Amino acid sequence: MRGSGHGSRRKAKAAGVVLALAALTGGCTSIRDHRGYLIDQTLLDSVSPGIDNRQSVEKTLGRPTFVSQFGEKDYYYVSQVVKTPPFGRPRTAQETILRVRFDAAGNVLGVDKAGMEDVARISPDGDKTPTLGRHRGLLEDLFGNIGTVGAAGMGGPQQPQGPGPNGS
Repeated sequence: MRGSGHGSRRKAKAAGVVLALAALTGGCTSIRDHRGYLIDQTLLDSVSPGIDNRQSVEKTLGRPTFVSQFGEKDYYYVSQVVKTPPFGRPRTAQETILRVRFDAAGNVLGVDKAGMEDVARISPDGDKTPTLGRHRGLLEDLFGNIGTVGAAGMGGPQQPQGPGPNGS
């Protein structure tokens, strides 16, 4: 009987360690968050080119995330899924952009859908932006203008050259 009690303690300790590790690693998972428009495919499919107009699109899909500023006033609906890792910055995991195109009369021409494959990724070059011109040090920046400020106007107002008002 003594051996069976000792074995159950080991199992209880092992189970406790497993539960503690599960609790610790559970805190290290990414947080998923949805931002923007919630896409409902049924509502999106109900928007028909040639039949719907701006008002019916707003009644069906709701107000757009933004309206284009140039050209035709197209509606854009933006939906994002963002993952935030522990101790990290949020990253966009999934993005969908719906574009509802209208003609000049305000009738729907079509609905376009774009995703992450159309996003351009850029990587900036380091933390400094190269500029044209002289490379000056700290002391030149601080004391570089001493003696040059007001040097052009040191003689006071300039007298006109040439003959004066009397012709002399």
